[in-house]
Amino acid sequence: MDAFTQEMEAKLLAERDALMKKLSNEGDDFRSEAQASSGRGDSSDLASDEGTYRKMEALNAMDAKKLKAIEGALKRISEGKYGICLQCGKRIPEGRLRAIPEAVLCIDCKTANERMAGGN
Repeated sequence: MDAFTQEMEAKLLAERDALMKKLSNEGDDFRSEAQASSGRGDSSDLASDEGTYRKMEALNAMDAKKLKAIEGALKRISEGKYGICLQCGKRIPEGRLRAIPEAVLCIDCKTANERMAGGN
Protein backbone atom coordinates (compact mmCIF):
# COMPACT_ATOMS: atom_id res chain seq x y z
CA MET A 1 0.00 0.00 0.00
CA ASP A 2 1.43 3.39 -0.97
CA ALA A 3 1.72 6.38 1.38
CA PHE A 4 -1.28 8.18 -0.13
CA THR A 5 -3.55 5.15 0.33
CA GLN A 6 -2.31 4.75 3.91
CA GLU A 7 -3.11 8.41 4.53
CA MET A 8 -6.60 8.01 3.11
CA GLU A 9 -7.17 4.83 5.12
CA ALA A 10 -6.25 6.65 8.34
CA LYS A 11 -8.55 9.53 7.40
CA LEU A 12 -11.43 7.15 6.60
CA LEU A 13 -10.95 5.20 9.83
CA ALA A 14 -10.97 8.42 11.88
CA GLU A 15 -14.08 9.65 10.07
CA ARG A 16 -15.80 6.28 10.58
CA ASP A 17 -15.01 6.32 14.31
CA ALA A 18 -16.30 9.89 14.68
CA LEU A 19 -19.49 9.06 12.79
CA MET A 20 -20.14 5.93 14.84
CA LYS A 21 -19.66 7.90 18.05
CA LYS A 22 -21.99 10.63 16.78
CA LEU A 23 -24.68 8.12 15.81
CA SER A 24 -24.39 6.44 19.19
CA ASN A 25 -24.67 9.76 21.08
CA GLU A 26 -27.60 10.92 18.94
CA GLY A 27 -29.34 7.61 19.56
CA ASP A 28 -28.91 8.07 23.31
CA ASP A 29 -30.18 11.67 23.08
CA PHE A 30 -33.17 10.53 20.99
CA ARG A 31 -34.11 7.80 23.50
CA SER A 32 -33.76 10.21 26.44
CA GLU A 33 -35.92 12.84 24.74
CA ALA A 34 -38.56 10.27 23.81
CA GLN A 35 -38.76 9.01 27.39
CA ALA A 36 -38.92 12.54 28.80
CA SER A 37 -41.67 13.67 26.43
CA SER A 38 -43.90 10.61 26.62
CA GLY A 39 -47.19 11.37 28.29
CA ARG A 40 -46.71 15.13 28.56
CA GLY A 41 -47.78 18.17 26.62
CA ASP A 42 -50.66 19.14 24.40
CA SER A 43 -51.13 18.44 20.69
CA SER A 44 -48.86 21.31 19.60
CA ASP A 45 -46.06 19.98 21.84
CA LEU A 46 -46.53 16.53 20.33
CA ALA A 47 -46.45 17.95 16.78
CA SER A 48 -43.24 19.81 17.59
CA ASP A 49 -41.74 16.64 19.07
CA GLU A 50 -42.76 14.70 15.94
CA GLY A 51 -41.00 17.26 13.75
CA THR A 52 -37.88 16.99 15.87
CA TYR A 53 -37.96 13.19 15.66
CA ARG A 54 -38.31 13.29 11.87
CA LYS A 55 -35.40 15.70 11.58
CA MET A 56 -33.24 13.46 13.78
CA GLU A 57 -34.21 10.41 11.72
CA ALA A 58 -33.27 12.21 8.49
CA LEU A 59 -29.90 13.28 9.91
CA ASN A 60 -29.22 9.76 11.16
CA ALA A 61 -30.11 8.36 7.72
CA MET A 62 -27.62 10.75 6.08
CA ASP A 63 -24.94 9.76 8.59
CA ALA A 64 -25.71 6.06 8.01
CA LYS A 65 -25.37 6.57 4.24
CA LYS A 66 -22.01 8.30 4.76
CA LEU A 67 -20.90 5.48 7.06
CA LYS A 68 -21.80 2.92 4.38
CA ALA A 69 -19.75 4.87 1.79
CA ILE A 70 -16.78 4.96 4.16
CA GLU A 71 -17.04 1.23 4.79
CA GLY A 72 -17.08 0.69 1.02
CA ALA A 73 -13.93 2.77 0.60
CA LEU A 74 -12.17 0.82 3.36
CA LYS A 75 -13.16 -2.42 1.64
CA ARG A 76 -11.77 -1.16 -1.68
CA ILE A 77 -8.51 -0.30 0.11
CA SER A 78 -8.24 -3.82 1.52
CA GLU A 79 -8.94 -5.26 -1.95
CA GLY A 80 -6.39 -3.00 -3.65
CA LYS A 81 -9.10 -1.25 -5.67
CA TYR A 82 -9.16 2.12 -3.91
CA GLY A 83 -8.96 5.19 -6.13
CA ILE A 84 -10.23 3.43 -9.25
CA CYS A 85 -13.42 4.79 -10.84
CA LEU A 86 -16.13 2.14 -10.61
CA GLN A 87 -17.61 3.30 -13.90
CA CYS A 88 -14.71 3.83 -16.32
CA GLY A 89 -11.85 2.13 -14.46
CA LYS A 90 -9.55 5.17 -14.60
CA ARG A 91 -7.63 6.50 -11.62
CA ILE A 92 -9.54 9.01 -9.48
CA PRO A 93 -7.30 12.09 -8.98
CA GLU A 94 -5.70 12.45 -5.53
CA GLY A 95 -7.22 15.91 -5.15
CA ARG A 96 -10.72 14.48 -5.46
CA LEU A 97 -9.95 11.68 -3.01
CA ARG A 98 -8.48 14.15 -0.52
CA ALA A 99 -11.73 16.15 -0.70
CA ILE A 100 -14.02 13.09 -0.76
CA PRO A 101 -12.06 10.04 0.44
CA GLU A 102 -15.02 7.73 -0.16
CA ALA A 103 -15.48 8.83 -3.81
CA VAL A 104 -16.23 5.97 -6.21
CA LEU A 105 -16.33 7.93 -9.47
CA CYS A 106 -13.84 10.16 -11.24
CA ILE A 107 -14.96 13.73 -11.91
CA ASP A 108 -15.85 13.01 -15.56
CA CYS A 109 -18.12 10.07 -14.69
CA LYS A 110 -19.67 11.90 -11.73
CA THR A 111 -20.43 14.91 -13.95
CA ALA A 112 -21.90 12.69 -16.68
CA ASN A 113 -24.12 10.90 -14.13
CA GLU A 114 -25.36 14.21 -12.72
CA ARG A 115 -26.20 15.46 -16.21
CA MET A 116 -28.14 12.26 -16.95
CA ALA A 117 -29.99 12.45 -13.63
CA GLY A 118 -30.89 16.10 -14.24
CA GLY A 119 -32.25 15.32 -17.69
CA ASN A 120 -34.84 12.82 -16.46
